[in-house]
Amino acid sequence: MIIRNVVSVVIIAAMFTVAAPVQAQSPSSADEVKNWTLKKWGQTKAAFAKDKVKWADCRRQNEDKKLKGRASWSFLYDCMKA
Repeated sequence: MIIRNVVSVVIIAAMFTVAAPVQAQSPSSADEVKNWTLKKWGQTKAAFAKDKVKWADCRRQNEDKKLKGRASWSFLYDCMKA
């Protein structure tokens, strides 16, 4: 009876020590875009502008939402990646 309890405790302790550490969530792409430099955003924007129809639609949606600055960068990035 005591051996059975000791084995149970050892198994439970092993499960906690072997369990994979919880990884912190990585920021979403929208959060990462907010931290980009103006140069990096300019390069990305130039690449997005090659798809004229989608880029125009995303820019129209951005204007409708009245987003400014880095908030608009995040929206435009997500819109173009969708």
